[in-house]
Amino acid sequence: MDRARRTRRGSIRSRDAMHALRARPPEHDPCPPGQPGGHYRPLKETDLKAIYDTALRILSELGMDDSPQALSDQALQSGAFLNGQGRLCYPRGMVEDVIDRACKHFVFYGRDPGHDLEIGGDRVYFGTGGAAVQTLDIDSGAYRPSTLRDLYDFSRLVDVLKNVAWFTRCCVATDVTNNLDLDINTAYALLRGTTKPVGTSFFLAEHVEPVVRMFDRALGGSGRFSRRPFCKAHISPVISPLRYGEDAFQVVLQAMEHGMPLNLIIAAQSGATSPATIAGMLACTLAETLAALVMVNIFRAGYPMIFSNWPFVIDLRTGAFSGGGGEIALLNAASAQLSNWLGLPSGVAASMADAKAVDAQMGVEKALSSLATGLAGSNMVYESSGMMASLLGVSFESFVIDDEMLSHVYRIIRGVEVNEETLGFEAIREVVAGEGHFLGMGHTMDAMQTEHFYPSLADRNDPRTWQEQGARDIWERARARAREILGNHYPNYLDPVADRRIRSDFNILLDCTPGS
Repeated sequence: MDRARRTRRGSIRSRDAMHALRARPPEHDPCPPGQPGGHYRPLKETDLKAIYDTALRILSELGMDDSPQALSDQALQSGAFLNGQGRLCYPRGMVEDVIDRACKHFVFYGRDPGHDLEIGGDRVYFGTGGAAVQTLDIDSGAYRPSTLRDLYDFSRLVDVLKNVAWFTRCCVATDVTNNLDLDINTAYALLRGTTKPVGTSFFLAEHVEPVVRMFDRALGGSGRFSRRPFCKAHISPVISPLRYGEDAFQVVLQAMEHGMPLNLIIAAQSGATSPATIAGMLACTLAETLAALVMVNIFRAGYPMIFSNWPFVIDLRTGAFSGGGGEIALLNAASAQLSNWLGLPSGVAASMADAKAVDAQMGVEKALSSLATGLAGSNMVYESSGMMASLLGVSFESFVIDDEMLSHVYRIIRGVEVNEETLGFEAIREVVAGEGHFLGMGHTMDAMQTEHFYPSLADRNDPRTWQEQGARDIWERARARAREILGNHYPNYLDPVADRRIRSDFNILLDCTPGS
């Protein structure tokens, strides 16, 4: 009886201690970004070699069509040849020499050095991408055209989400109709909203220089951007299947001229612009991504480039793009494995939910692909936050929920640390000889800080408590959190003098006034 009474008293004291510990901010993050991945390997070694050999055969026998003249001239001098159909072909030895000389690691800078990312190896980071033309309105819950103000609001929201390591513009400002104004104002919104690394795209090559000039203004002088390039260019230089794009090629050259890191994206669609079989699609898209790698490295060997093979899926019954599901998760995980096998900085896509609402379908689709690509070890996982409606929509609430989801993903990627302390033999001995439970003991308290993640959005209460607290679902809780951030976080990341100069030199349309 005394033993039972002591155990109950001890349990109450232990629960109180754990509640007090839980209420404090954690001293250690049990699941920080940058965990080493590569645990999930959907392809065997023989599979990797077979896909790689087929990709090299595609490049050497079938080649690339519509090669811009400047690219053809440079490639022919570097060992390429034209086949009987006039397509630009790359011999195996040429491609493998390019892979050997290609960039393997680089620093993707933030304007704040605390956000710098080491890209390459097996470290995994999640970030954004996309070009959504619709935003899920935080007030009405209905989709509407995305605006420049939305893009700015998303950038300052992401600025405080710890698991979103960089911010590539997630939506298109449909209220800006001039292409140059759109590229300039998109870049400006990124400047104003965050000091994390950022990414953007360009309609035309001649738009690169003014954007870089604006970045120099923000950093305090000409040439400053090229010293710490904090923005990468998102470009799709290959039109699947196996064709180069002239405009994209010119943007690549201009981005290289200004020292801007490249994210060269191959976004073929299974059964439409690429084979419908998983293996066939991986071989074809690997060939196309290698063609992009060759294109860059014959002009400047070792230039920082993210090897972004993003195999996409369409629903073969309807032809609609399908961003969620087992196939696209598998394809992108296998793509990451292939890129890492080649030793190249890898980029893939995930979390592109087909769901239109912040619902169970969204959660299933996002978790499947984010976990698969993270475990596969992609260095940069794009589209991982905020995207909805098969990339047509983006949501403030989804950003907040995805940030919490990614903590769980990072925790899984982190795996199990096995050592004398974590095995806990002495803690087990103490419990067996003492009160008969682990509640409140030092070993447990330490593990609460280092081994476990405690969500702030996901509800872990019993049903009665949940109902008494309003029976709110995660969409409601995320909306409240997003509103709190957007209502209070107005960072001032531009020097007022630099901002005035930028506004005098460029047609800046963004009103950053709180509440505007």
